[in-house]
Amino acid sequence: MCVDGQMVGTQSIGFREPVSIISGASIVGKKEGEGPLGDKFDLIGEDPMFGTDSWEEAESTLQKETVGLAIAKAKLKNWQIRMIYAGDLLAQSVASSFGIAEFGIPVYGLYGACSTMGEALSLGSMAVAGGYGDYVLAVTSSHFGSAEKEFRFPLAYGNQRPLSATWTVTGSGACVLGQQGGRAKITGLTTGKIIDYGLKDSLNMGACMAPAACDTIYQNFMDFNRMPEDYDKIVTGDLGKVGQQILWDLLAEKGYDISKQHMDCGMEIYDAETQDTHSGGSGCGCAATVFVSYILPRIEAGEWKRVLFVPTGALLSKVSFNEGQSVPGIAHAVVVECAGEGGE
Repeated sequence: MCVDGQMVGTQSIGFREPVSIISGASIVGKKEGEGPLGDKFDLIGEDPMFGTDSWEEAESTLQKETVGLAIAKAKLKNWQIRMIYAGDLLAQSVASSFGIAEFGIPVYGLYGACSTMGEALSLGSMAVAGGYGDYVLAVTSSHFGSAEKEFRFPLAYGNQRPLSATWTVTGSGACVLGQQGGRAKITGLTTGKIIDYGLKDSLNMGACMAPAACDTIYQNFMDFNRMPEDYDKIVTGDLGKVGQQILWDLLAEKGYDISKQHMDCGMEIYDAETQDTHSGGSGCGCAATVFVSYILPRIEAGEWKRVLFVPTGALLSKVSFNEGQSVPGIAHAVVVECAGEGGE
């Protein structure tokens, strides 16, 4: 079934009128600022607590400042933002709830684990394309301290991390979406399905998420009748070194080689050799900050004409883990193109 020509295949949408990414903002912590992308972020916080008394408050502050910066860079006022799609990793998404409450903007709270920026951009672009808001904001955040406390061990415990583990990014990324403005356009999206291979190792999330990334990327190829070379880059969120190889292997079984186009945000944000981050970076802030600071500028400059942005998420909670459940994965794909180049 196709409504106004926008539904494509079984899981995708192709927008008749592309949705503009008007602005993007990113704020990260000290470790992220010391990584390979350090000169590309808008702000780097030297204090991991961001002037607060807890990790959770620090993350809320991080998200609040990023939202304010994105709105300012779009040269808009708070009241002009029709709604915010926001999410984080914490229980009941408290980083978002306490972080952006003071803006007085209608909010939809989201949870897609580390795939949440893909979810936020997808729903935000649908809202704009459907005429339900002139300007919509998508934002996610994560914090190393709050994530370790929520999902793993208190920092003071000093536990050993296996080489398959990823390092949760302290950072927040936000985008303002609108009907016009900006060279980067969201032209389509592929909504992911929950994929569960029965893996239970929460310290190897790349392996847990790779099957979902494979499923969504493959479905994007099917729905839009595209090949890997139709994209300048296929960017996953935070599979890390372990998950990247699994993704390549799974897609190879389906007849696709994405090794030339693929990059992973978790592998870009840290220097694995000097920063001791093992498999790479993860967290809601990982894909969001890398997209805003590194990927988006290259699209706006016309260096990359069409990018498939695929944040990935491991759908576990401390309850499901303690009850011995598996770690399902999900991935949401967003097609972003340079205006006037390669659009459909």
